[in-house]
Amino acid sequence: MRLLLTTLLSLPLAAFADRLPRNELLKYHTSDGSVAEAKNATEWSMRWNEILRGMQEVMGPKPTDAKRCALDLKIEEETDCGSYVRKLISYAAEPGGRVPAYLCVPKTATADKPAPAVLCLHPTENKIGFKVVVGLGGKEHRQYAQELAERGFVTLSPSYVQLADYQPDWKSLGYDSGTMKAIWDNIRGLDLLESLPFVNKAKGFAAIGHSLGGHNTLYTSVFDKRINVAVSSCGFDSFTDYYGGNITGWTQDRYMPRMKNYLGHPQDVPFDFYEVIAALGDRTVFVNAPLRDKNFKHDSVDRIAAASEPVRKLLGGTLTVRHPDTEHDFSDDVRFEAYRVIESALK
Repeated sequence: MRLLLTTLLSLPLAAFADRLPRNELLKYHTSDGSVAEAKNATEWSMRWNEILRGMQEVMGPKPTDAKRCALDLKIEEETDCGSYVRKLISYAAEPGGRVPAYLCVPKTATADKPAPAVLCLHPTENKIGFKVVVGLGGKEHRQYAQELAERGFVTLSPSYVQLADYQPDWKSLGYDSGTMKAIWDNIRGLDLLESLPFVNKAKGFAAIGHSLGGHNTLYTSVFDKRINVAVSSCGFDSFTDYYGGNITGWTQDRYMPRMKNYLGHPQDVPFDFYEVIAALGDRTVFVNAPLRDKNFKHDSVDRIAAASEPVRKLLGGTLTVRHPDTEHDFSDDVRFEAYRVIESALK
């Protein structure tokens, strides 16, 4: 799959320059440039490739396998947390680039009885960064890596680019955005999980995140099909709905600086979350979209969900959307339901 994906993404974007309506997500461009409607998974893959091209037009290209190097796992610190061990680690995402992360390993996870694994991506947190998801401070309701480890999952929580103490020079490493650097860090994190003898890879992996971690989860899941379950809390709405179409927040270096090209006309961004959710139409997706979230509009999430429903019917995936009466938060009831969804899919 990796080699095939690399080949497909090397094709010229110009062949897919005409935008397809977002309320008709089954439609794709054929080799002669005409528009057809996907009737099966093979035809849908044409649309999926177009979505990946649009995302990379803004994020920059996904690295090829040539960027993979030895992971060179280093354990910096270990803490006994009762039912699991929390390890502060780092791994090599590429030559010259190491990623700090927390690896939480249940004591019941062994080579003889491996446990399923979850990639836990943290929200925006510029003081303690990835520590928030393993329960080392910050706001309540963000400690999902800790809670999943307590439930018997191996969890990996990498730091996000240019937050807290993780300040890689992603430009010198060959990236066009902090978003794509983060996606690659996460992909290499999945490589790491695959290499661990106490991790059960049979049913793939799950990924979960709140806010920044919410859309980071979705992006990574699109680019890596090893993620079978994606949980996004307060992570998105349509770019045209985001703060009334003011997408300035997305243009920061640690996100997607090329979004500056679409200030004032967000409808022209080469992808939107309509496409992102549709691209996960063969997966299990769980979304928390609170009614009083001031960052992302819950009704926009509903429009995206409705538009992508035909894709799920074609490919067999599921999408669950919850609207708790809270603000920008990952409340206990919804968070615990998300854990049950992960458990059902992976255990």
